[in-house]
Amino acid sequence: MSEFVEVAQDGTFVVLKQPKPIKARKSELKKKNFGSWLIFFILLIVVIGWLFPFYMALINSFKTEADFTAGGPLSLPTSINFSNIIKFWNDVNFPLKLANSVVVSLVSAAIGVILSAFTAFALGIGRIRGRFWLLAVFMVAFTIPQEALIYPFYNMAKLTGLYDNLSSVIIVIGIMNIAFGTYMLSSVLEEFPVELLEAARIDGASTWRIFYSVVLPILRPTLFVLATFFFIYSWNEFLLPLVLLPSNDNQTVTVGLAITTGQWTTDPTARAAAALLGSLPSIIFFFIFQRTLMRGVTMGSVK
Repeated sequence: MSEFVEVAQDGTFVVLKQPKPIKARKSELKKKNFGSWLIFFILLIVVIGWLFPFYMALINSFKTEADFTAGGPLSLPTSINFSNIIKFWNDVNFPLKLANSVVVSLVSAAIGVILSAFTAFALGIGRIRGRFWLLAVFMVAFTIPQEALIYPFYNMAKLTGLYDNLSSVIIVIGIMNIAFGTYMLSSVLEEFPVELLEAARIDGASTWRIFYSVVLPILRPTLFVLATFFFIYSWNEFLLPLVLLPSNDNQTVTVGLAITTGQWTTDPTARAAAALLGSLPSIIFFFIFQRTLMRGVTMGSVK
């Protein structure tokens, strides 16, 4: 890009830049379009890969065993057959397990979000002493393998009388969610506008008033994102319900999926039907709150 000097009316010199030629601008536009299309195709491949297991469960759940044997897992069903879905629905008492999963997921997500908001407020805005080391503890906490903690959880459930009770799974999952939630929210609250806090303190607002009326409204989109993550994580949890909820009436949907596989035999069409019914509620939940989720991701911590 060339430059030239022009004398202004007041006698000063102004350096002007000559605009790029049309060919140069077209080449830059083509590069931008190529990058956009490349990102689009990469995302398209990722979406297809994510949807493929759901597609497999969908087409195989409506097949008969003869259709599956003749055409394999990738073939489309010759007719719509609901026998696999009905059989799984009745064998595992799916409505009861669905209700158990909804209760566990909603309550544990609520516990995780509420307690994470309080602890993150203390760490991110309260600036309590030893904040760095507390955050380090939270970081270590959500990296510990769940398998290493399963026996202590089992022993505590036995000692407290909560074994084979939904409360045991709700409490454990809710507390485990706090580690990640506190770390995420405290990092968000570090960038909270100090001017709003100072204005609230000048007006005589208490700490609770600042949290409820100033911080919470701005933090609400992020809390919805966190609640969605916690709900899906709790819904997909398998090990804790398997160990802490042995009776059939207290089991969740993920544990009920194991009924389709025996020691010596397995029915792939029944497993597909179980996978379809087990994944549908979380997918429906995601689509219901997708706008809130996207708004929370894009808005960040400050409106």
